[in-house]
Amino acid sequence: MKLLRVGTAGSERPALLDTEGTLRDLSGVVPDIDGPLLADDAALGRIRTAAESGELPVLDAAGLRVGPPLARIGKVVCIGLNYHDHARETGAEPPAEPVIFFKAADTVVGPHDTVLVPRGSVKTDWEVELAVVIGRTARYLASHEEALAHVAGYAVAHDVSEREFQIERGGTWDKGKNCETFNPLGPWLVTADEVPDPQDLALRLWVNGELKQDGTTAEQIFPVAEVVRYVSQFMTLYPGDVINTGTPAGVALGQPEPKPYLRAGDVVELEIEGLGRQRQAFGKA
Repeated sequence: MKLLRVGTAGSERPALLDTEGTLRDLSGVVPDIDGPLLADDAALGRIRTAAESGELPVLDAAGLRVGPPLARIGKVVCIGLNYHDHARETGAEPPAEPVIFFKAADTVVGPHDTVLVPRGSVKTDWEVELAVVIGRTARYLASHEEALAHVAGYAVAHDVSEREFQIERGGTWDKGKNCETFNPLGPWLVTADEVPDPQDLALRLWVNGELKQDGTTAEQIFPVAEVVRYVSQFMTLYPGDVINTGTPAGVALGQPEPKPYLRAGDVVELEIEGLGRQRQAFGKA
């Protein structure tokens, strides 16, 4: 299923994109798309039954904002340097274990919302990423099979980053990762049954119409199953938590000087095969 949330920011309603590409209202079936829903097999079953019936009300998509496909996110766990080609382009050694950092849940915005270049920023960068959405509480998972059984679905994430803040201003990466609007998510949460192999997905990103990233999740150093298993050794993952799994080659940081960092007025578009497409105009904070 392709689950999403539509409406003005803070007042989104749950919706579903059916197999014919028609937007349908789920607000009469479930109150929202969030962690408790993803952990509730009966509620998910009601959605499937309603979708198959063809009787869900149709929503007019014209002019309707698409919000993040998940409400009340607990935490956003991020994996750094997780693609072989991205490590090569930045001159970094592939990590021996996954690099973990966090984004605050309040960085998450809709897939087409304006992204704000921070005040004083000269090195705002783009990163298309596969987001994993957790559906069952995960602690100390023992195998890749067990890890994938805890995944509710997948989505497109844009891990916007400010490289000066991240690398040159001391401390950890958090200052360059947690600026306002720095994690567009969506348009859909695609349930795991529709993604048979998360290591066989094409990712692409364009800046002002120019293709910048053209990669595949097959290049991941640590595949999705290992990422989920590994993270669960260090923290409890709850339904509705999100893991951003890294970005392929093609970011501004890896380009020759002068590096083409983003400015207000730029437009970024990104997509992952089967998971939908985002478009953001960049503005000033």
